Formats: sequence, structure tokens, C-alpha cells
Amino acid sequence: MTSSRPSDTQTVTTTGGDVRGVLHDDPRRMPAGPVAAFQGIPYAAPPVGALRFAPPEPHRGWTGVRPAARPGPAVPQLPSALSWLTGQPTPEWSEDGCLTLNVWSPADAVRGARPRPVLVWFHGGAFAGGSSGTECYDGARLAALGDIVVVTANFRIGPLGYLRLPEIGADNAGLLDQIAVLRWTRENIAAFGGDPAQITVGGQSSGAYTALLLALSPEAGPLIRRVIAQSAPLSLPAQDPHQAAETTAAYLRALDVPAGTGPAQTAAALRRLPVEQLLDGYRTVRAEALRAGRTAPPMYPVLGGAALPRPPFDAVADGALHGTDVLAGTTADEMTAFFTHDDRIRTADRAAAVDMLTTWLGGDRDRAEETYARCSARRPGGTPARILTDVASDLHWRSGVTDLAERRSGLGDLTYVYRFDRCPYGEGDDLAGDGDGHDENGGRGDGSVAAVDSVGASHCAELPFLFGSFAAYRGSTLLGALGGPDDPRRLRAEALFHRFAGTLAAFVTTGSPNGAGLAPWPPYTEGADEGGVMAFDEDGPEHPAQATRA
Repeated sequence: MTSSRPSDTQTVTTTGGDVRGVLHDDPRRMPAGPVAAFQGIPYAAPPVGALRFAPPEPHRGWTGVRPAARPGPAVPQLPSALSWLTGQPTPEWSEDGCLTLNVWSPADAVRGARPRPVLVWFHGGAFAGGSSGTECYDGARLAALGDIVVVTANFRIGPLGYLRLPEIGADNAGLLDQIAVLRWTRENIAAFGGDPAQITVGGQSSGAYTALLLALSPEAGPLIRRVIAQSAPLSLPAQDPHQAAETTAAYLRALDVPAGTGPAQTAAALRRLPVEQLLDGYRTVRAEALRAGRTAPPMYPVLGGAALPRPPFDAVADGALHGTDVLAGTTADEMTAFFTHDDRIRTADRAAAVDMLTTWLGGDRDRAEETYARCSARRPGGTPARILTDVASDLHWRSGVTDLAERRSGLGDLTYVYRFDRCPYGEGDDLAGDGDGHDENGGRGDGSVAAVDSVGASHCAELPFLFGSFAAYRGSTLLGALGGPDDPRRLRAEALFHRFAGTLAAFVTTGSPNGAGLAPWPPYTEGADEGGVMAFDEDGPEHPAQATRA
């Protein structure tokens, strides 16, 4: 853990009042210098009572100096389906006081040195889970390594964020919360040593999806200079308003809230219910959607709703991101996170796999056969489960990133695309083979082919290497065993953190992931070998910013 201590020099005045942070100054974790951390700062009024489901309202502020040493509570949510992978428990949550944010800034920037570029980063969680307050997303090491200001925030999710009932004010509230975060950042970040004219919005998974929506929106786009989209499900279209209306009707039925009684009565009924009951209703509609074969989240940003006037890719094609720098990527094995415990996938033979592919591809049997054959040739000896995992990773994750990059390239705009390849080590693994968890056939470095229950570079795999938050993932399937401070596995992980986080921080600073001491990274070019995709793994050169161990 980083040593932390209060410091009067870390008291900052915001539009809501004064906040006092703490100083992180452990030179072993942050050799570039100390970082000031300010956590749990309200950016909007508590979304309770009449403000449940409503657009965010300004916080009324406070008198005196508000301690900012701890994050605020998470937004109410159900347990994560990926806790088996990440090792993260359900965060402590409370509807009252959940709309808070956190700031990490190089200490000298807070004291008045030159302003630093800013990364506003939104967590993932399938539009229904996650929290900025977990140790996984502690921004201290990233801020120190990249010499940037890092902002993370909570925002409404699940039914609180994406119930579609505009007649009572429920209209993409989660997106509106994120816009409120960006506006707060624009108004206040200079006091923390940040440059309000140099804001990058980023995120992972659903947080990356909304980061792109924000950059495309008329309300938030002018606030944003750059975008980082990590594992964004860009092939997922914005939710159709008719489907959203059907989900809302099913949700009201699950809650026993009568339909057709008028907006005032519906609003009153929904705002009286305990939040636990709202979550139970969401659990019910999510299960109904899965039984009906719908794999998309039941509630997520609705097309035509607040801050989402057009289909995202239509806006991209019309140049809505022109002048905005974009960096996007995926992990190599995204879908292992979702398929590892899916018995339909694990037990599939070739015939069953082709049947599933046919369904995924809209009933096109010939295309399914061709796709299976092509992927089998690319991964000799791959099991049907492995082939299904590869195809689903392409369909749901990589294809959207490629589409984005190609559309921008056609307009003359640059996009930097990456693939994160690092696989976890298990207890007792060594650095045999190529040491990166993948061999040329996608195996574990010993010539074998990874089964679907070898998670590989799964969804979320890059997160510890963006924030350097290895301790938060200790013992997890996602990260694997790293050993002690001088273990070769840990040294390689630290080197990859410096390389991956350092490169993304360079992008936040200049709009390009290229620079002194960084591996050359060309922008995406259609038709080029791998399209100019940058691969990140543990076999790359040591980043020059890596601390020298005594």
C-alpha cells in the first residue's frame, strides 16, 4: 500500500467548497514523485427522493474543509458476474451520496507548477455494476508515471441510470451524470493542477462505450480533446427505444407498479420503493431477456434519448469525431471472461458450434461454416469451445474497434489501435517457452493450445496494467500469481505496466502514443499488416520510466 498522510498543502477550493486530500509519497511505488489524492468529492446532489431517476442536479456545497481521503459509496448494484475472474467483491453502496469523483494529481501540479493533461476515466460493468472507489482503479501510480491528472467517478447504472421513462425524467441518467463529471472537471480541475483544455475521456468496457458516446454528443463533445476506448463493445447498437419501452413495461410488472396510472403516480410509486426492490426487479428483467435469447444488457443508453440523438457510427461517418484524437483496443481473448463457465460452450462439438455460429450470424449457415473453417486454420488443434471464443471475441469486440478505425481512416482521421496479449501465470508457472502465455498458435508457451478455461488475455486483463494496481488483484484468476518483489513474474508485470500505462499517458499528453523511449506505433491503416495494431505483452522492451530496483 502507498503511504498516505494529510497535508495542508493539499487543500483545494472547488465550486462546492474546500477539500483536503492526502499525499501518496512511497518512492518504491511512485519513483517519479509524490501524488496528491482527493477522493469522494461530490459533483452532483444525492440522487434520492424526487431526484431518483432525474437528471443530475448541482450539489449544494458545504462549509469548512471537507475531508477527501476516502472514496464515496458505489451506486446500488447487484453482484458482478465476473467476480470469479477479477476477485473483486460487490462494493459497498448507498444511493445517498453516491455521485462522487476522485482526483489524483502530481503534487507539484497542485502547488502551482505547470498544468498537466487530464484523463477522466469511467469504469465498466455492463452498464449495471462497478465503482470508481475500488482499489483496482486507484489512479496514483498512473498519475505519477504519466505525469497527468487522473479523474475517476461514480455514475448511475442499471435501472437507476438507464430506466427509460422520460415522462418522469428517467432518460439516460447515467450519461447525464458522466456529462456532469466532465463539466465539473472543466470548472474545477485547474485548482488540482490540471489543464481544462486538455481533457481525455476514457474507460473500459461499458465505460469505454459511453466515453465514445460522450465524445459524439453535442453536450459533451466540445469538452473532450481525446478518447481512449478499452474493450468497448462497439458492435452493440444504441438501445432501440421500442425495445427500451418493452423493457420498462416488463420492469414495472416485476415491481408491481401499475401501468397507465399517469406519470405522477408512476414516479411516486417508483420513488417510494426501497432501492433493493428496484435491483430485484432488474434481476428479473435481466433473466427474462436471457431466456428470450437477448444477450445485450436490458438497460443501457437509449437512442434518441438525452445526449444520444443519433446512432454512434452514423455520427462517426459524418465526421463528428473530426479533430478528436482516438486510441482504442481490445484484449486478445475477450470472451473467455463470459464463456469459461458456460456449459453450452464448453461441451460443444463441431456441429453444435456451427449451429451457434449460424445463430450469431443471422441464420447464414454457409457463412458460419466458412467462419469456423477459417478460425480453425488460424488456430490449429483448437477445440470447438476455443473457436467459438475467438469468433465471439471478434464479433462483439474487435470488429467494432476495426469499424471505428476504418471509418475514421476513410475521413483522414488517425486512430491508434492496440491488442493486449498478456496471459496470467498460475501458481508454479515459470518463464518457460516464450513466457507470455501465448505461443504462435495461441497456446500457453509450451506448444499446447489454450482451452476455454485458460482465460488467456481475457476481458479486463489490461486493467491492472493501466493503474498498476496489482495488489487489488492478488490471488485473482485475471492476474495470476506474481510472487515476491524480486520474482521474475512480478518484474515482467511491472515492466508491462510502465510500457502500457506510459504509452496511454503519452497519448493523453500529446494525442499520439509515440514519443521518446516508446516503441513506434503507427496509426491504423486499412490493408496494412495487422492494420498497424500495437500488441502489448511481457516480451517487449523495458520502458525507460521503470524504476531501478536497489
